[in-house]
Amino acid sequence: MTEREAVIEKFLFTRGWGGAARKTLAGDASFRRYDRLTDSGRGAVLMDAPPPEENVDAFVAIARHLKFLGFSAPEIFAKDKENGLLIIEDLGDETFNRVLEKTTGNAGGVVELDLYGLAVDVLVELHRIDPDRALPPGMEDYNDAKLLDEATLLTDWTWPAVFGEPPPGEVLDAYRDAWLQVFPIVHRQPQTLVLRDFHVDNLLVLDGRYGVARCGLLDFQDAVRGACAYDLMSLLEDARRDIGSGFREAMLKRYLDTFPDLDGGEFKTVYAILAAQRHAKVIGIFTRLCRRDDKPAYLEHIPRVWRLLEAALGHQALAPVAAWFDAHVPPDKRGVPPCPAAGA
Repeated sequence: MTEREAVIEKFLFTRGWGGAARKTLAGDASFRRYDRLTDSGRGAVLMDAPPPEENVDAFVAIARHLKFLGFSAPEIFAKDKENGLLIIEDLGDETFNRVLEKTTGNAGGVVELDLYGLAVDVLVELHRIDPDRALPPGMEDYNDAKLLDEATLLTDWTWPAVFGEPPPGEVLDAYRDAWLQVFPIVHRQPQTLVLRDFHVDNLLVLDGRYGVARCGLLDFQDAVRGACAYDLMSLLEDARRDIGSGFREAMLKRYLDTFPDLDGGEFKTVYAILAAQRHAKVIGIFTRLCRRDDKPAYLEHIPRVWRLLEAALGHQALAPVAAWFDAHVPPDKRGVPPCPAAGA
């Protein structure tokens, strides 16, 4: 038994789950992993989030706040902050993505409309709440520094993988300056609670619940205070799943129709800027997952993310960033980077 496993066994025993059967559910793009616990007819999920890479306090705080607001985040049953362990409510296996993968033909279209409509309605409900109530105390701002740190994951990881060395200083400076020219537009938009990874792999269908409570929420521990367009963009600009442009526009309309006082043109501008920023970040993260963390499976999504990035860069508000890519990253470099296993 490893030292980590001994810590986990002790945690489960002291919290009344020592006799539970454990079955691995999943890992993800972070350092977290999850096990399903079953014991005499009761069930829960063990979240193993080892410090210092992970901090369970953030997950607990946002989960409890979302439940306070009426949304279906998991109940927290037990916590060990020092060792990065939680026992949380089991919301099941029916992620939106799994449900969508099981449907075909006309039924698939109906299910897609239902699930994406539900997800949009969750955001509508959240964004209708006064920010003073929607935001828990002490929320970090999604400011220029944070947005820029994320965008530079592309130059930190993908550029060296593609070009064989880090970008020259003047090229990196130009990249940063281009983003800083466009970010001010983002902050003019109404600010709210941004969950940041709001997409079909982190949303679950919950039987026996109704309205927006039918949508289970996961992976929100990185929530911040930011622009209301972000989570809708995260849903509709999915790195792992193709979404038709007509369907995307219909979901945008569904959202905007509920906020008649919101400037739709400015909303779509902010949406495009945040989409470009997220796609640049994701390309960098997926490269890092292979080169540093021996997780090459994410590479298969990079061509899709490049297509999404290029589409976002077509917006006139992103002209400085588009010009940088045109000058420094030719089309033949916008693909899956060479990616030997970590330590190779």
